[in-house]
Amino acid sequence: MAVKDQPRAPRGRQIANIILLLSSLFLLVNVFFPNLFGPSIPQVPYSLFVHQIEEQQVTRVSLGQNQIRYQLKATDDQPAQVLATTPIPLDLELPKILEANGVEFAAAPPAQNGWLTSLLSWVVPPLIFVAIFQFFSGRGFGGPQGALSITKSKAKVYVEGESAKTTFADVAGVEESKTELVEIVEFLKSPQRFTQIGARIPKGVLLVGPPGTGKTLLAKAVAGEAGVTFFSISGSEFVELFVGAGAARVRDLFEQAKKQAPCIIFIDELDAIGKSRSSGIYGGNDEREQTLNQLLTEMDGFAVGDATVIVLAATNRPESLDPALLRPGRFDRQVLVDRPDLSGREAILKIHSVKVKLGPDVNLRAIATRTPGFAGADLANLVNEAALLAARARREAVAQEDFAEAIERVVAGLEKKSRVLNDKEKKIVAYHEVGHALVGAMTSTGGRVEKISIVPRGMAALGYTLQLPTEDRFLMDEAELRNQIATLLGGRSAEEIIFGSITTGASNDLQRATELAERMVTAYGMSKVLGPLAYEQGQQNMFLGNGGANARRAVSEQTAEAIDREVKGIVDQAHQQALDILNANRDLLETITGQLLETEVIEGEALQTLLTQVSQPSPVHA
Repeated sequence: MAVKDQPRAPRGRQIANIILLLSSLFLLVNVFFPNLFGPSIPQVPYSLFVHQIEEQQVTRVSLGQNQIRYQLKATDDQPAQVLATTPIPLDLELPKILEANGVEFAAAPPAQNGWLTSLLSWVVPPLIFVAIFQFFSGRGFGGPQGALSITKSKAKVYVEGESAKTTFADVAGVEESKTELVEIVEFLKSPQRFTQIGARIPKGVLLVGPPGTGKTLLAKAVAGEAGVTFFSISGSEFVELFVGAGAARVRDLFEQAKKQAPCIIFIDELDAIGKSRSSGIYGGNDEREQTLNQLLTEMDGFAVGDATVIVLAATNRPESLDPALLRPGRFDRQVLVDRPDLSGREAILKIHSVKVKLGPDVNLRAIATRTPGFAGADLANLVNEAALLAARARREAVAQEDFAEAIERVVAGLEKKSRVLNDKEKKIVAYHEVGHALVGAMTSTGGRVEKISIVPRGMAALGYTLQLPTEDRFLMDEAELRNQIATLLGGRSAEEIIFGSITTGASNDLQRATELAERMVTAYGMSKVLGPLAYEQGQQNMFLGNGGANARRAVSEQTAEAIDREVKGIVDQAHQQALDILNANRDLLETITGQLLETEVIEGEALQTLLTQVSQPSPVHA
């Protein structure tokens, strides 16, 4: 698929514009410089003119508004000559001087322009106005950079060309989504096979899913497989400052699409113009509502007619869309483009690593195992980061260690080797991270501790413990959630045991542990006191997240107090569980911390050998 170039102006129009421009320049020069193309008359000072009169050398004088022309007497050496003086000074005695010396004088007649100048003075001004109007309506205002272009669609048009096109082979990890879109491709290729048996053509397909999962890539693949024109535009490009501009752009977009049918219109970030009209602040007919209303009308079929135009749209906020958009007859289908599973991640890594030189030790399956929750864009960035690290190390191929470092960059951030900790802080950070590792190794949280480091990373992390899941998980039971909270509190618990005090380093751990415990009580119903009730309002966004716990429903003071007691009870129990594990493994805590202070990083087989020595504490606490 290749981007279609903007059409150029016809050659005849270009020649006419050049002729018009030259004629205008000639007229302007002739007006402001009348003698430029005529005979040139010598100019003399006014004082010399008066002296020649007194010397009886002047025979005739013509007094004009801007200059004086006079003729000298002919002599034996020189014929009669016409001279001029300009500008004319204010001299009231000049007529007397001319009469006293017998010089014939009169006022100069009006200047007579040539026939060409007269013709141009009548013809060129209207042409100039016509040219100005064409410039502002066709190029200045209505062109790509003009003001009237606000009513024109800004969609990028991809047409079939010699350049490589996107196909389903370029998309991996979303096999179910591709299967849903294969029918759209078949319809665009042979619509008669569907219409002959009375099947109705789907008007629109809505791709929903988290950012970076390949919704736009899937839309381009549909166009590439079908071999049709592809219009691509973002929802935000419809909205302008001027009221009515968005609706005009929608009309223009569908008019262009009808002319090139069969084709595909792809609207990215549909929620920019498709938000529910009931959620408007003012409740009036604002610009966004007019744009949405026009889109609803066009998709209803009145404007498209029999033209084969299919609308694909993508959003990561389907819950905010207007119900009128989602009804049958508009967006007939909703296709989920979710994050890939283990096999999907491996397939995506293979696609993005085709142009990258990989070393013999690279295991894409192992990399896919260590990247749960990564979307397609994240994996593409991971491959690029690994290639950059290999190039920085002046290696000829990307090694497995480059991918490992790239994963840590994405998960934990860039190493901050310049952030040097003093001995006391380094010791506190070491015990804190080993506390996380020991509790995480002892509890069944669905992951394995891969690395412990006290090298600062990211914006605030002074150290980190890398714990990666061994398999893709979609459900977690109550025991696993409690163990996860205990692992989060393992670092703070280690500080209490070793130093008898706590630091600010556990603030993020406390925040995450509290939020998880609150969701257990208010959203998951994991409280025997409160029972299987949901006290949390519905999640605001299923794909983007909302950065923490949602607002609670309206509850009584007694219920709110009960929720707080249950949340505190879960966190306290997990805290005690972490203390029990660390107290039972105090010697191992000291041993691993001492080694970590020497090497700053423990990972691989050495770490797994140490963690296998963790022992289960005696069940002292209820």
